[in-house]
Amino acid sequence: MNEIRLIRNFSIIAHIDHGKSTLADRLLESTRTLTERQMRAQVLDDMELERERGITIKAHAIRLAYKAVDGNIYQFNLIDTPGHVDFTYEVSRSLSACEGVLLVVDAAQGVEAQTVSNLILALDNRLEIIPVINKIDLPAARPDEVAKQIIDLTGCSREEIINCSAKTGQGVDELFEAIVKRIPPPSGDSAGPLKALVFDSVYDSYRGAAVYLKVVDGTVSRGGVIKFFSHGKEFEVDEVGCRRLTNVPLRSLSAGEVGYLYAGIKDVADTRIGDTITLARRGTDSPLPGFVKVKPMVFSGLYPAAAEDYTELREALEKLKLNDASLSFTPETSTALGFGFRCGFLGMLHMDIVTERLLREYDQTIINTVPNVEYNVYRNDGSKLVIDSPSELPDAGKIDRIEEPFVEAQIITPPESLGAIMRLCTDRRGLYKNTEYPTQSRAMLSYSLPLSEIIFDFYDKLKSISRGYASLDYGLPYYERSDLVRLDILINGEPVDALSVIIHRQKAYKYGVNLTEKLRKLIRRQLFEVVIQAAIGSRIVSRATVKPLRKNVTAKCYGGDITRKRKLLERQREGKKRLKQVGQVEIPQEAFLAALQIEE
Repeated sequence: MNEIRLIRNFSIIAHIDHGKSTLADRLLESTRTLTERQMRAQVLDDMELERERGITIKAHAIRLAYKAVDGNIYQFNLIDTPGHVDFTYEVSRSLSACEGVLLVVDAAQGVEAQTVSNLILALDNRLEIIPVINKIDLPAARPDEVAKQIIDLTGCSREEIINCSAKTGQGVDELFEAIVKRIPPPSGDSAGPLKALVFDSVYDSYRGAAVYLKVVDGTVSRGGVIKFFSHGKEFEVDEVGCRRLTNVPLRSLSAGEVGYLYAGIKDVADTRIGDTITLARRGTDSPLPGFVKVKPMVFSGLYPAAAEDYTELREALEKLKLNDASLSFTPETSTALGFGFRCGFLGMLHMDIVTERLLREYDQTIINTVPNVEYNVYRNDGSKLVIDSPSELPDAGKIDRIEEPFVEAQIITPPESLGAIMRLCTDRRGLYKNTEYPTQSRAMLSYSLPLSEIIFDFYDKLKSISRGYASLDYGLPYYERSDLVRLDILINGEPVDALSVIIHRQKAYKYGVNLTEKLRKLIRRQLFEVVIQAAIGSRIVSRATVKPLRKNVTAKCYGGDITRKRKLLERQREGKKRLKQVGQVEIPQEAFLAALQIEE
C-alpha cells in the first residue's frame, strides 16, 4: 500500500484528434509499465472501432510507477476519458476521480470547442490544470500562437505550459516532473468509513461486472460486503486490484487509490457511473456528490433487414447491453418493417457505434428509422406524456402543448466563417446568445439550439462551412415549448409509420416536398400507379406519383378492327384498378436512409 502523499491521480483531456491516446502511450512506455510485446499504438483503446476512428469510446484506468528526481517512487493513476461530446457525463465522473488534468492542445489546430468544455468540467471539479502543447514536431506547428490562446483561456503563465511531442517523446520527462510537483496528492482517510466513486465498468462473461473505482475514504478488501447507494443492492467482494492493461490482484485498495473490484455483479446496469460504494455495515451515511442517472438523448428504431433475423438481433442487443449500460431497447412493431426494437442512445456517435458493432461483431444487417429525441407532450386534460416515437403522439385535438429538448451550444470558429455559421444556426431554429473572442484568430459563438436539429448532419455542415476549422460542444438538454407537428408519409393512402417524423410546423412543408420527391425516385414502378403523400393530420402538404408500367397488350393486334384494341385496353385498365386495391408496394432500404439525408 502506497503512502497517500506519493499518489497522483490525473487524467488527460483534449479535443478529438489532439493526441490524447498517443500521449498516454508515451507515458506508459517511459515508465516501462508494459513490455515491448504489449506496447502498440493507442494501447488503451482496445476496441477495433476506437483504433480505426482514432477516438476513445470507453474510459480506461491504468497504474504507473515513476521514480522522480527527488528519489521517491510515485504511484500514478492515469484515468483515460472518452473524447466525444456524447460522453460528457462519463468524462465529468472520471475527472471527479482525479486531482489534476493534463490539458492537451494540438500545436497546429489550437484551442477547440471541447478543449473549452473539458476545461470547464475540470475547473468545476477544482482540479489542477497542467497545459500541454502537443505535436510540436509538425511542420505546421504554431506553439507560440497556441500558447497565447491557452494563456488567454486559463490565465496561466508561459512557463507553466509544457511543449511536447507525444509521437517522438520530446518533453515527456518534463511532464512527469510537473505531475509530481503540481498535482496534489489525494485527500482521504484510510481509517474512515468506505466511500468509493464508480467511474466505469466492463462486463466479464465469467465473473460478472468489473467495477472501476476510486477510493475516496476508507479501505475495500476481498471478502467485504459492499453496498451501492443508488439502488441499495449488496454484494460480497471476490477480488480487488489495480489495472496495468491486465488486472493485477491486490490485498486491498485504500484512500486515494484507483483500481477495480469483482463482486459477482451479474448486471452491468447495477454499476451506474457516478454512484458511490460503501460497506454494507458501518458504511458512510452520505454519497459522493454529482451522481445523475444517465438518460438516452436520441431514439431510433432498429429492424432486421430479414424478418427471420429478429431473434438474433435481440440476442446481439442483449450482449451489447452487458457492456454498455447506457444502451436501452424495447420491442416495437412497424407495419412497414415488421418486428424490431426502439433503442435509446446517448447521441448520434453512440448510435453509429452500436449499429457498426452489430454489423461487425454479430453480423446483423439492420435498418434504422429516423432518429428522434424525447418530447414532453401535455394533453388538454393536464396529463403529461413523454414520447420518443412519432407513433406515440396523440391526435392534435387532444394536445395542449409540446416541449422539446434544447441545448446550450458553443461553436469555436475562425472569424471569417462567422456569417455562414450564424446562418446555419438560424436555419436550425437556433437562438443567438453572444459572441466572444478568446483570441484574435478564434471566435466563440453561443447558441441555444433544438437537439433534434443538431443530431443529424449539423456537425458535418459546420465542418464543411468552416473548411474543417470549426468545432462544436454542448451540454445536457433542457425543455422549451415548440410548435411541433407529426408529418406522416402515405403510400397509396396507407401510412408508413417508419417514415413518420415529429417536425416544426414551419419546416414541415419543405421536408414533406423533398421526401416525397426522393421517394418517387427510389420506389420502383409497378403495374399500377403509386401515390406518395406527406400529410399533417388530414391535410396533405405534398404529393408525388410513380407512373405505372405499361404492358403493350395491343402488340398482338396487327391490323383489324379498332374496337378489338379498345376492348383489350379497357380490360387492362380494369385489371390495374383491381391490382391497385390488393397490390403491395415494396419500399427499398434506401428510402429509409433518404429520410436521414433530406436537405431542409
